[in-house]
Amino acid sequence: MLHSMTSLRFLNVPKSVSGAFKPSGSQRICLRGISFSKKPSASSSWSSVHSSSESIAKLVLGSLLIGGTGYYAFRNDLAFGLNPLKLDAAVGIAPPHGAEDRDIAHLQTRQSNSEDLSSDQLKPDKADSSFESTYGSSEDIQKAIKELREFFPHDGQVQTNEDVLLLHGSSENSYHPSSPHSVVVQANSTEDVVKTVNISRKYRVPITAYSGATSLEGHFSGYPSGSICLDMSAMDQILEINEADGDLRCQSGTRWEDINSTLKEKGIPLFFPLDPGPGATIGGMIGTGCSGTNAVRYGTAKAEWFLNVTVVLPSGKVIKTRQRARKSSAGFDTTKLFIGAEGTLGIITEATLRLAPVIPTKVAMAQFPDVEKAVSAVQEILNTPYGPHIQCVELLDNHMMSAINTAGIVDSPYPVQDTLFFKLQGAPEAIDLTSKTVQALVQKHGCNRFKFAATEKEAEDLWENRKYALISTMSANPGFRCWTTDVCVPVSRLPQLVYETKEDLAKVGLRSTIVGHVGDGNFHALILFRDEKELQAVSAAVHRLIHRAISLDGTCTGEHGVGVGKSQYLIDELGEDTVALMRLVKQSIDPLNLFNPGKLYPIEPELRKH
Repeated sequence: MLHSMTSLRFLNVPKSVSGAFKPSGSQRICLRGISFSKKPSASSSWSSVHSSSESIAKLVLGSLLIGGTGYYAFRNDLAFGLNPLKLDAAVGIAPPHGAEDRDIAHLQTRQSNSEDLSSDQLKPDKADSSFESTYGSSEDIQKAIKELREFFPHDGQVQTNEDVLLLHGSSENSYHPSSPHSVVVQANSTEDVVKTVNISRKYRVPITAYSGATSLEGHFSGYPSGSICLDMSAMDQILEINEADGDLRCQSGTRWEDINSTLKEKGIPLFFPLDPGPGATIGGMIGTGCSGTNAVRYGTAKAEWFLNVTVVLPSGKVIKTRQRARKSSAGFDTTKLFIGAEGTLGIITEATLRLAPVIPTKVAMAQFPDVEKAVSAVQEILNTPYGPHIQCVELLDNHMMSAINTAGIVDSPYPVQDTLFFKLQGAPEAIDLTSKTVQALVQKHGCNRFKFAATEKEAEDLWENRKYALISTMSANPGFRCWTTDVCVPVSRLPQLVYETKEDLAKVGLRSTIVGHVGDGNFHALILFRDEKELQAVSAAVHRLIHRAISLDGTCTGEHGVGVGKSQYLIDELGEDTVALMRLVKQSIDPLNLFNPGKLYPIEPELRKH
């Protein structure tokens, strides 16, 4: 048991003759937005606040966030019957409505004879862990829209057109439950984001950031009770390039391709190496913890490629996570707190990116009689002294190669076999030695065709064909739709995973193509269907694939993120206590659960049934 002495000072609080604070039947007290009411019980009674450890000692304030973001409270005092109500959502810190509300100006706790709390005591209760929250009514949403129009009077900046709402709340390439938003707001600056967040909080309307709309796991879908979509796509400016330091600062709606093309046009021999799907923007890349084909050499978003980010918190406060230095040991890395958080902790408005030098490259293609042989060759190559010269190594299975040919993207068709695409980098001598090593090892694993791109144009075309795998798959299969998913396992387990997945899909009669960043164990299954019956079969196959990956010490997603589609697998992968810690961070920063609710964090099993 935690014993403590607790004292409270009140401002403008009526006192009894004895000096004790005695609220009447319906009175509530408010602590910076958290209100508590007296539990209606015949046996409960209030005594002096200045009492011993038996009073309200078990009221523990869990988080005191930056600039008064909010407070989260664990409660356990049955004697005093303190029940948590809800945080006030006004733009400023304001007490709940009612003439009898009181502000507690100060709470001071001195602990004595304390013992360590057990892990069970630290776990959130069921209501907390499922993020139950009271959102604004339809009337509140309309008030929010009215106020947004007053803040943003320019034509088109606040939209409620049905087609626009549907477009911003769903994706034709995602098959997870989705809802349209209530309103779309076009943000042009950090200040616009702050204004929108404040209105969201004032009326308790959920808010979701949107930019490139390339997500496949339902990250930007609306909330069923109504929500604000904050469209960041117009915030696409490169603000500053520091060539000598090898970094740049840009807005969150900037596309990674535009960054690299701008650097190339300016003659700056640097590039940003994270390269997810075409059209992805910096904000979304941070939110999902992206990577891409270069990950085998340069790592993912969770490496050091984002030096800092500017974030708008649910409180409306704006923070910059760190300075521009290449490294810092000043406290824990708050930048990484937002990488992979999927817009649930804050809305990114700017980021400083670390750049890498452009290094000469050479592209090669190796083909194999089966996918197991192709994948088995990869790890041996990477473990040689020339492994660091492998910038990318990509798998395209035989179905994918056939789709590229059928889609008419290539001038001359490729042989239809399981294929590895390599991108080698370094000085000419290093590339020469690396290519000889690669050729020898792929032949050892059964390669029957090895070819280098003869020209720079051929190399670009070859790599572009890999980047447009989804488009090729769809073009080659008219009348079909495509569910795209990704998993990742230790590289040594990848041959088994790919083989078993192809066998599974063939057994149930589903068409598919497979592409993968096999250098880091990440692969994508693009599974085709025509009707509802086949969609159910695809969903079941995806479920089996994910559990297969987790059983091989892998992850439900290597780079797509969790969103709506993968949240149910987090406890299986990470464990209950790790997920509880994630929830606790979320509850501390966003106690009203306004930022992108319904994404990332698993729903409690008993609630999911409903």
